[in-house]
This record gives sequence, C-alpha cells and structure tokens, in this order.
Amino acid sequence: MDGRPVGFTAPCARSAAGPFSFPDGSAGNRYPTVGGPISSEPRINDRIRVPEVRLVGPEGEQVGIVPIGKALELAAESDLDLVEVAPMARPPVCKLMDYGKFKYESAQKAREARRNQALTVIKEMKLRPKIDSHDYETKKGHVERFLKAGDKVKVTIMFRGREQSRPELGFRLLQRLAEDIVELGFVESSPKQDGRNMVMVVAPHRSTKPTRVARVADPEPDAVE
Repeated sequence: MDGRPVGFTAPCARSAAGPFSFPDGSAGNRYPTVGGPISSEPRINDRIRVPEVRLVGPEGEQVGIVPIGKALELAAESDLDLVEVAPMARPPVCKLMDYGKFKYESAQKAREARRNQALTVIKEMKLRPKIDSHDYETKKGHVERFLKAGDKVKVTIMFRGREQSRPELGFRLLQRLAEDIVELGFVESSPKQDGRNMVMVVAPHRSTKPTRVARVADPEPDAVE
C-alpha cells in the first residue's frame, strides 16, 4: 500500500500522442466533450480557420482564391467583414460584406414576410344531393365568397336513406360546383366517399389576394347547411 485511498486512480499522463494518454497508451482528452447545438451563424473574420478561401467582392465580383491573411487584409481595408458563405466548398467561399447590416436587413425581411402572411382558414359547406336550384346558387355564393377571402372550402354532400345507393348524384353535384367556381379556385382534394357523406376540398388560386388575415379555424363552426 502506498497510502493512497482505496479506489484511487492515478491521473493520466500527458504524452505526445495527444493532450492526455491512458495507461494503455491511447490518447484522450482530460474532460469529456459535451455535445451542444450547432450554430447556424456563419463564421466571420478571424473565426475562419483555413489556409485559403475563394473570395467574392462586396458587389458579387469574383476575386479568386487568396490566402486567408490576404482576404482579412482586404476586408480591413474595405471596412467590411469577411463572411464564410459556403463552408463546404473547397476552398470555402467567403464574401466581403457589412455583416451587421446584412443581419439587420434579413431580420427585417423575415418580419415583413410574417406580417404579410395570410393563414389559411378551412370553411365547410354542406349540400344535399337533390338540392334545388335556388339553394344551390345560395351555397355556391358562399363558396365563392370564402374563396375570394383566400380560404379553402370543404364541400360535403350528405346522403340520407336511399340516397346512399346513388353516390353518382353527389359526384355530379360536386363536379358541377367545381366547374362553376373554376375562375376562383381549384379542386385540391377530389371527391371521396366518407361514410354517408362525400367530401371534396377546393382551394383559392394562388393569385387570389385574401381580404383579411385570419387564424386557422376549426371547420365545424363555419359549416353552412
């Protein structure tokens, strides 16, 4: 016994093989590496640790492959940042830019895009297979109004009793509706039998500008029978 506590393990000794080596001669680190989130931020200026880069000027002009020292020197002379834009290229591609201004403008554009984004609402319209012409025109008017507002419409044909043996009636009615609203929307989901109902989904054309920004709603409260 050399006076050391029971269970004591001597620290690994440093070796030329690495920062630390274990008794068997294998190299390792003093502390285990703890994984963390990978940053999505590009490397800039002296954080770029490569011998040379393919340099792009501030206006997009191709400067060519230059040593990293030269690229940093050009960035300092231009009062700009050296930003790594394609790290996986060989050599990596870097661009001279005002990185702070670039980040600010990118954040502004992202906020503007979110502000202008219209969330799609799914409305529901219910029809009977033997609907009369007046009711049909009324229901079609609702569908057109929903499409003009930028909303999708779930059109449901409800079969009752013996009507269930005549699914072609519902199919023809949905086909007629799709043809009548073709200027405002298109069939996103073709007619499908769902128990005693037949369902079709129509969506507005992308060129249709919604009249308001709305939240995504549950179809049921908006159902029209």
